Amino acid sequence: MKNYKHINMMLLVTICLALSNCTTVEPWQRGNLAKPHMALDPNPLQSSLRTHLYNSREAASGGSSTNGGGCGCY
Repeated sequence: MKNYKHINMMLLVTICLALSNCTTVEPWQRGNLAKPHMALDPNPLQSSLRTHLYNSREAASGGSSTNGGGCGCY
């Protein structure tokens, strides 16, 4: 019976911590988040090309959206 009490308390604390991290971004703050240095991938086209070339050379496609047949073509 005591174990359930501790598990429930840990679950409650975890939920409270998770919900405390939620916030609303105001319209005037969105400009800061849209800057290029805030992006997860600053060069998405270059990353896509490198992934495509890598998959083409390896003659296999990974978990990405690019496919390759080994010839380097789309």
